[in-house]
Amino acid sequence: MSQSPQEEGAINATTARNNLYALVKLAEEEGRTTVITKHRVRALLAPLDRFPAARKTDAFPAHVLSAAQKDFGDLVTLAAQGQPQVLMRNSTPVAVLLPADPSPDALSSDTAAGTGAATAGGAVNSQGHQNRGSVPRRLATLGDAIGSVLTDGPVGGPTFGLPGLDAATGGLQRGRLTLVAARPSVGGSLLGLAAARRTALVDRLKVLYAASGPNRDDIFRRIIAAEAGGEYARLKQGRLTEHEQHVARQVVQAGDLLMIDDGSDLTAEDIRETAPHMEGLALVVVDRLQAVNSARLPLSGDRLPDASQVLATLARTLHVPVLAIVDSDDPALLGLLDADVTLTLTPAEDPAKVQVVVAERDFGTIGSAYLQPDLVHARFLDAGAAPIERADSPAGSGRSAAVGGTAAMELAEAALPYTSGGHQGIPAALTHELAAWRTAVATGDQEALKEILPSLLQAAATVAEMPDTHEGHRLACALRPYTPESADTTADAGQSAAAAVHAPSDNGQAQADVAEDEEDGEDGLVPGDEEDEPQGHVFPALKILKDAVGRSKMHPIPVIRAADRDSGPWPLISEHMDGEPRWVHPDVTATRVPYIRANGKRVRRDQLDVPDSFGEGVLCLIDRNGSFPSACSAVPLAPNKLLHTGPLDAYDKAGAGIYLIDIPEWTRTDMPHPLGRIVDRPDEDGRVWVTTPHIKQLVRLARDNHIGAMPTIYDSWTGKANESLFKPFYEATRKARTELVQTGGDPYKAYKTRLSIALRLLWPKRPSQRSPFWRPDWRMSMVAEASVRHWTVAFKAVQEGHTLVALRNVDAAVFWTPDGTAPATYRIGTGFGEVKAKFVQAGEIIPEGDD
Repeated sequence: MSQSPQEEGAINATTARNNLYALVKLAEEEGRTTVITKHRVRALLAPLDRFPAARKTDAFPAHVLSAAQKDFGDLVTLAAQGQPQVLMRNSTPVAVLLPADPSPDALSSDTAAGTGAATAGGAVNSQGHQNRGSVPRRLATLGDAIGSVLTDGPVGGPTFGLPGLDAATGGLQRGRLTLVAARPSVGGSLLGLAAARRTALVDRLKVLYAASGPNRDDIFRRIIAAEAGGEYARLKQGRLTEHEQHVARQVVQAGDLLMIDDGSDLTAEDIRETAPHMEGLALVVVDRLQAVNSARLPLSGDRLPDASQVLATLARTLHVPVLAIVDSDDPALLGLLDADVTLTLTPAEDPAKVQVVVAERDFGTIGSAYLQPDLVHARFLDAGAAPIERADSPAGSGRSAAVGGTAAMELAEAALPYTSGGHQGIPAALTHELAAWRTAVATGDQEALKEILPSLLQAAATVAEMPDTHEGHRLACALRPYTPESADTTADAGQSAAAAVHAPSDNGQAQADVAEDEEDGEDGLVPGDEEDEPQGHVFPALKILKDAVGRSKMHPIPVIRAADRDSGPWPLISEHMDGEPRWVHPDVTATRVPYIRANGKRVRRDQLDVPDSFGEGVLCLIDRNGSFPSACSAVPLAPNKLLHTGPLDAYDKAGAGIYLIDIPEWTRTDMPHPLGRIVDRPDEDGRVWVTTPHIKQLVRLARDNHIGAMPTIYDSWTGKANESLFKPFYEATRKARTELVQTGGDPYKAYKTRLSIALRLLWPKRPSQRSPFWRPDWRMSMVAEASVRHWTVAFKAVQEGHTLVALRNVDAAVFWTPDGTAPATYRIGTGFGEVKAKFVQAGEIIPEGDD
């Protein structure tokens, strides 16, 4: 065997035993490899970089140095026979014993593997390249080829467990590199996980999951979320129901079939070196290849074409399917990667679906399928089956949805938390009917679905309101397509369900109540709002805001061109980035009840019941004044365009924009998560986009040890920061409020109206609405700043010993105060930043707005 420049001359096992600590140090610090001989066999004492899989101490036999020194001769023999032995200092791997010579037994005529696939030591040279010329090429007869064709396919190879997609792809073919191409947040990683789950947990075959993006904890949480129907965001906070814990234990029992190799330093060569040592390997998943170059990620940028070739060679050499995820659907990049099969995921016209186009390198498009994203539970659902009948067909049942198809599957999925026993809160009769429904969907029994539906709706009609949880909202929404649309269906067994089955106000939306109060689900803007106020108006808010931006020396760009809005950072920004809390203390019972306002308008309001453990007291209702204009006093904004600054080692105070981060763990139960409702909508990696105010908030919380560490910034779009862009607007608004709040009446109402319109025009919701602005990042940063200030003051009160009962929006808080006084962290008054306080008894209606 030729000796690499970093290999020491051969020494016998006895000498190596006596100098083991020094040899390990050379391997660890200098990358030195030592050849060790024992009689007629040889082994290598090598650095971990030569065999990265050795870093996983549970994958191979591992020995602390003191124990290894005692049994060193036996370990050399085992390593020479092809069984790597990991050497550890305490619990940390520091070196590995590998075979020095390729084993003849490792060469297989079936795989035509070179010496690179044979053993850990002789398999790969010091640069990690295979010796392609060491094995003669094989010729196959037509009979050989026919035999392979007849035994390959979905029956013999791994599948995704999604019938529509499996039919379109024919399963994952052995010996081929399949690429899943999807833009971030579309869900590409979840397809890789679907194939891994199906292969390891259902088919009971071994999978290597090479994770360059998510870590092993992320992957395990996604599996639990998908298998148990639990919320991925909640699982990231370490909160599992009893049912989810049971599923977790079952997954652990099957865990020896799913081997995870994670780490940002993972390379394609690492994967190629590890895979041959997994006996019975059925699938390799690589999650993921990152299109944007990153110095920290070898599987990124211009290194991807070479990595793709390594993975394609691995698939052919081991005759296993390799499934790699790439976070881009750019045709130019996909052409460079040159995969055997490419699955491209794109959002469909129906926002509830994603289309997967299947293309082969030599034939182009060969099929397509539709999937239903269920990112809350870290999975896709099959959406390829058509309903068995239309509601408006002559044979239809008169219901608003047929009993087959996607709606039936969604109802079955929504029922799982209750039928599994993981969640309570619905009658036993409804649980029984939902269990029967799930069984009929699973078996495809359409006749049974028709028979179950009337009794299911009748059971649902007895429920006044579904539980005020994510699972309750989802179940209520899944039932809606089956409720009658008019009173004409009086003979329908579910006739009262339309009135009785409804979702409580959604966590973060409260759409029904908003429609009855201030907003209608839109931004309230109408044509003409974009015009400056007439001369002499009590408060020309829009003109003041335009002047404030126009006077800036940073030459702001107030309007992003329409042609640029579908690319770059702009599609990543959503209203859920505001971080507004929608939180009620877990020990408090919150109920939405009917209420008639003084003007006769029927609305719904909160009713809060506190437990006896809170002691004597009353509810103190806090209403912050001018939260949005107050936030304008020092909100960090990027006046110019946002540039793609990618992963960041740390937050740079000189910049502002949007950042992709992990959701930090928040274990306190007496305060909502500092990111508010942002945590309810993570992407498939459990990450979220946030604006600068929330990044600054997390920095402070990490500094003060309220969170374990500042989250990693995986991606970013930023520009030079400015906190005074809106300050002239804030000062004019504060001055006007001070004068008009005393006057009251129509002038004060006009002031509030124009103030609201000006701030909403920063990012109009309707494309047809004209505006002097179009900066989603400005709007969401301003709202996020208001949310952060609202949360921070409440947190200070809790730290001082006050009990927070509820926190919502950017201005409303409820405390339980035994002495009937507001927490001292709030200043009572009518100015910006000050609050109004009102006291009510527990169980009374919580007034809102102008009640």
